[in-house]
Amino acid sequence: MLSSFEFLILFLASFRLTRLIVNDTITSFIRKPFHEIVEEQLPDGSMQTFLKVKGTGLKYWIGELLSCYWCTGIWSSAFLYIGYLVWSSIFTPIIFILAIAGCAALVEVVVERLS
Repeated sequence: MLSSFEFLILFLASFRLTRLIVNDTITSFIRKPFHEIVEEQLPDGSMQTFLKVKGTGLKYWIGELLSCYWCTGIWSSAFLYIGYLVWSSIFTPIIFILAIAGCAALVEVVVERLS
C-alpha cells in the first residue's frame, strides 16, 4: 500500500510524464512518425490546424495513444508505479524529478492566471 506522500509524488510525476509525451515540443520527435499536422483554410480565410493520425494497424493505434492525454496517462502511471515497485532505486530519482517539474508546471499556471 502506498503512503499518501508516495501517492502524491507518483500523481505529480505521472501528470508531468503524460504532458511531456502528449504535448511538449521537446518530445515531438516521438510523435512525429505517428502524427501529421494538417492546415485547412476556413471560409472566412483563416487557417485552422488539426492533428491527423498516420497509418493503420499498430502505427495508427500508437498514434491514437500519443494523441490522447487520458490514454497516455494510464500507461504513464502504470509505467511509473510498476517501475517504482520493481526497480525503486532506479525509478525514485526519475519520479522525484518529474514530480518536482509537475509542481513547477502547476505553480506556473497559477502565477500566469494571477498576473
